[in-house]
Amino acid sequence: QVQLVESGGGLVQAGDSLRLSCAASGRTSSTYTMAWFRQAPGKEREFVAANSWSGGRTNYADSVKGRFTISRDNTKNTVYLQMNSLKSEDTAVYYCAADRSTYPAVVTEMYDYWGQGTQVTVSS
Repeated sequence: QVQLVESGGGLVQAGDSLRLSCAASGRTSSTYTMAWFRQAPGKEREFVAANSWSGGRTNYADSVKGRFTISRDNTKNTVYLQMNSLKSEDTAVYYCAADRSTYPAVVTEMYDYWGQGTQVTVSS
């Protein structure tokens, strides 16, 4: 089992930056693909970014390319999501996810472990 705990969410203004963190514990997660998803009220959970365990493969949703950066520190079992130039449409609960595969999948069904989520609210 892997436990994931997100942090770093909050209320910011449009154009601001925010960095989310996801700390993993339990069975070693350093070889897991890690990802971020988000879910806005009344909408389905959607893919944001994913990063293979080695960091060699990364995927981003088109809506965040050029603004968000996923990174990880395997020595700390932590994955980050740096979010710049935030927009009101980025408002959502952000979830961290983990999967044993080596490919950074973009669909929720591929991920075995999920955090509880952290709220990000961007005011315009």
